[in-house]
Amino acid sequence: MNKETIRYIFGYFSHLLTEIEKKALRHSQSLMKLNYEISESSRRANIYYEKGWLSKDPIVLDLLKDGDESFELNVVQRIMKETPEKVYFNNCPACGQLARTPYAHQCRCGYQWHHKVVAQFIIDDAFQITGRPFFIIGKLIVGRVDKGNYIDLSRIGIKKKFTIEAVEIATKQREGYVSLGITGLSQEEKDYIKSKDYRIEELDILNEI
Repeated sequence: MNKETIRYIFGYFSHLLTEIEKKALRHSQSLMKLNYEISESSRRANIYYEKGWLSKDPIVLDLLKDGDESFELNVVQRIMKETPEKVYFNNCPACGQLARTPYAHQCRCGYQWHHKVVAQFIIDDAFQITGRPFFIIGKLIVGRVDKGNYIDLSRIGIKKKFTIEAVEIATKQREGYVSLGITGLSQEEKDYIKSKDYRIEELDILNEI
C-alpha cells in the first residue's frame, strides 16, 4: 500500500480508529508539538500528561515503537481488514487515480466530473412498501433530483450506483425532505441503510454514470 493511500485513509477515515489507536495518535501529535522534549523537567510536557494528550500507557506506546509511519500503516491495514466497506475510495472515472479527498470532483490528471453531480443528499430514514421501490428519506443539501438520476451510495459503504425510480415529497411532518425510490438493493444492504450503522455523509446524485 503506497503512502498516498495510507494518508488518504488515515486522514479521512480516522473515525474508524480504535480508542487505543486514537490515544496513540494524540500522543504522537503531542510529541511533535513539544519537539519531542518530554523530560521530567519540561513544564509543558507535564501539562500534556495531565491533560491526557501524552500517555504512559505501555499499550499505547507499543503501537508507536516502530515510528509514526509504521503505526499509520498498521492502523490502515487493520481498518481495511476489519471494515473495508466503510472506506470510500474516490477514484477518478478517467484515469483511476485516487482523488485528493473523498469529496473531490476533480483529478490531478485534469479530468473533472462536476458536471455529473446534479445534487447532494443526506439520508435520514428508509422504508420498504410491498410492491414498491425501497425508499430512502432525506434532505437535498444542494441541487435538484429527478426520476432517472442515479444515487451513489459509495460513501456509506455500499459501493454501487442505483437508478432513482421515484421521487416523492415527504409528509408535512418532514418538511423539506424528499423520498427517493431505488431498486436493486440486497436485503442486507437495505437492513444496513435502515440501521444507519454508518457515518452520515453527503451522497452524490448523478445525471450519468
